[in-house]
This record gives sequence, structure tokens and C-alpha cells, in this order.
Amino acid sequence: MKIGPKAGLLAPSFSLQGTDGTTYVVDGPREKAVLVNFWASWCDPCKEEAPELNTMATKYKDVLDIYGINVSSQDYKPNAERFIKKYGLVFPVMFDVKDEVYSKYNGAVFPTNVLIDKNGVISEIILGILSPEELEKKIIKLTES
Repeated sequence: MKIGPKAGLLAPSFSLQGTDGTTYVVDGPREKAVLVNFWASWCDPCKEEAPELNTMATKYKDVLDIYGINVSSQDYKPNAERFIKKYGLVFPVMFDVKDEVYSKYNGAVFPTNVLIDKNGVISEIILGILSPEELEKKIIKLTES
């Protein structure tokens, strides 16, 4: 039986280079909470969610980091790059070329959003899309904890 990450457990650590050349890290305590968004360019709910993630990234930038992780084995990089440009993503985007991070988080569906508090502990794993209002409620709860 494979036991993966779940709410209340320390988030699996990772380090990936963003499209901006910066290396982004999730590894234990940090200054801000983080939302890790696993996506693919062909995923219709991901397309629907992208503008809302942009809004949240801007609105909560002082208390929340959003990291977009394209699961590259499930996508075609030029399509992913077009997605980033089309939706004008304002948060860091990384390519999980070998699916190492997606595997660590037992990824199964797109989108998957992992809410991680400032202590590096998973608050919630959200499979699929939420309404903008529900997502914002969860972000507020996460950033106030």
C-alpha cells in the first residue's frame, strides 16, 4: 500500500527551475503559505481556473505564493508555453519534466491544488476545480492560520 501526502503531513520537498530561471523550493517552514497548482495545457478546468489563480496571486501576494507546475509528461511543451502566454500567468511556472514532483504528491487529476501552510504542512489537497469563491475562502483560511 502506497501512502502519500495528505492534510496534516509535511509537504514533500521539491526544487524546480521556473520559466524565469529562478529556482523555486518547497521544503519545510517558509515566510508565506503556498498553493502548488499541477496543470496541463489541454485541461479545460485548468483553463477555467487560470484567471482565478492570477487574481489570487495578485490579491494575496504578501501572504501567499502560487507555484504552477506543468506536468510535462502529460503535455507538449510548446502548448504549455502558449497556455502560459495566453493566460498571462503572473505566478512562477515550472516544468516537471520527469514527473518527480507530481509523483511525490500522488498526482492523479488536473488540476490538483495543494495548499501548504507556513510551517510546510499540507492544509488540503484539492482535486479538480472549485468555484472562485470556494477557492478564495480556502486561501483566506490557509493564510490566516
